[in-house]
Amino acid sequence: MTTTAAFTELQEEVRALALERDAVVIAHNYQRPEVQDVADYVGDSLGLSRRAAATDASTIVFCGVHFMAETAAILSPDKTVLLPDLGAGCSLAASITGDQLREWKAQHPGAVVVSYVNTTAEVKAETDYCCTSGNAPQVIEAIPRDREILFLPDLYLGLWLDEAPDAELLVHPECGCASQAMAFADGRTQILSTEKMVNYAKQSPKQRFLVATETGILHRLRLEAPGKQFDPVREDAECRYMKVTTLEKVRDSLREGKHRVTVDPETAEKARLAIERMVAIGA
Repeated sequence: MTTTAAFTELQEEVRALALERDAVVIAHNYQRPEVQDVADYVGDSLGLSRRAAATDASTIVFCGVHFMAETAAILSPDKTVLLPDLGAGCSLAASITGDQLREWKAQHPGAVVVSYVNTTAEVKAETDYCCTSGNAPQVIEAIPRDREILFLPDLYLGLWLDEAPDAELLVHPECGCASQAMAFADGRTQILSTEKMVNYAKQSPKQRFLVATETGILHRLRLEAPGKQFDPVREDAECRYMKVTTLEKVRDSLREGKHRVTVDPETAEKARLAIERMVAIGA
């Protein structure tokens, strides 16, 4: 078991290496608490995309999953993007391929394709708009109402957009229980992105919250809304991909320059517009 003193020592080493390498360390809300604590910025996928695009650092250490690092590489082709563990995949991103999307598009000529950010660069290259749970309603509203929309790959986020985008329980629309929460939505249920969960909890007069999403968000909620109680709807709601990144791997990524994530120029060029639209639209 790693002690608090060992974590502190590793965090100091990571910060020193980041300064030496002109690197920014960014971490998703679902990362391990000790990884979140060493990051220069912690946020949801939309916030991380925006931070990656805006940074002046020559190296981005992306403590998240592979499709997120790909997105950063597309937005910042002149920067080195490092993923501490190549095993940080995403089952949602793996659920659809570029070929499958091309086949679907052929069946619906003229449709606008909106892809959740949890997709590969190959899928984004076939996409008109990317979105996250943080700006999905605004992205949909930016499309003319008479256009057919192909939304992929997440069923629950799609249901939320179709049924109740403004629909208090804090529920992430990607969560498997979200459809039930939406069906019985009342004044206590909030369907929110992880970033909006943090903002809502900080501003709410309520003192206790049940949180239905990956448990990594609880660390940030407790830090930013001290004195309030946050309990997970499910204690075992952990993404194994998000949790493969450790402090040791972040340090090694900085020290050894591993693992660099790149996207071939042709795919990146096709995907860039959809991603830039995502970054530009919504709060």
